[in-house]
Amino acid sequence: MIRARKKFTIYDLKKLKGRRCLTHIHVKSPEEAVAAEMAGVDLMSCSFDSVESQAQLPKLVEAAPNSFFSGATPHGLASQEEAIRVGFQALEMGASSVYCSASPWIIEAMAREGIPVVGHLGLVPRHVTWTNYRAIGKTAAEAKILYKKMKELESAGAYAAEIECVPHQLASWLCGQTSMLLMSLGSGSGCDTQFLFSDDILGDYDERLPRHAKSYRDFSAEHRRLQDERVAAFSEYIADVSGGSFPQPDHLIEMEEAELKAIQDSVGES
Repeated sequence: MIRARKKFTIYDLKKLKGRRCLTHIHVKSPEEAVAAEMAGVDLMSCSFDSVESQAQLPKLVEAAPNSFFSGATPHGLASQEEAIRVGFQALEMGASSVYCSASPWIIEAMAREGIPVVGHLGLVPRHVTWTNYRAIGKTAAEAKILYKKMKELESAGAYAAEIECVPHQLASWLCGQTSMLLMSLGSGSGCDTQFLFSDDILGDYDERLPRHAKSYRDFSAEHRRLQDERVAAFSEYIADVSGGSFPQPDHLIEMEEAELKAIQDSVGES
């Protein structure tokens, strides 16, 4: 049974800053969205960076109508005009806000038009050539740069920022230094939301689990089991057909003998 609840607005979320840590999951299918809403997850994120994911967004919103969705915009937005167009497209298709890892210059354009935007701090996978895959902000010098970038996003008008793979003490301190909501992905429990991907929570892949994530199920093993069952079922079908045990009488459509004889006789006469 889906829990009755009010769908969050940006106004609601900003009022909750500092009061409690919200749960936050990136989902990839309507089934996951339904499950997240039924479980009582506070916020959801989803992709909005391809034709397929853009077509998927309305399905996610329909599946979980009482949930707040943030759609991740394409990498490499070429102009402020394109960013505004993509942002409004996401909102019109049911998103409550958009995620954007672009520069404050791009984010400012969307925010100026009233589009709620989530920026990105710390480890930014799309920009990893500049940093390598590692924790960001472990030194005072790097932490100062992170603080500066946070303030740039805040000044640009972002209402929130994902903060990824930052030391938990620093992330907690930064959260108290900004009016934005900070959404922790691998940055501890002292931020405004605790963010994980459904793939990590469900164990829905065969790769090594990231250090910051926790798997609560082993869907990859279930996928392997189901694939083995598919192969076994198809093999049994082939054996039944080859051995003459399929189809059996209860699979067949019967015809009255008299009707069959009538058509045979009529064809024979012609």
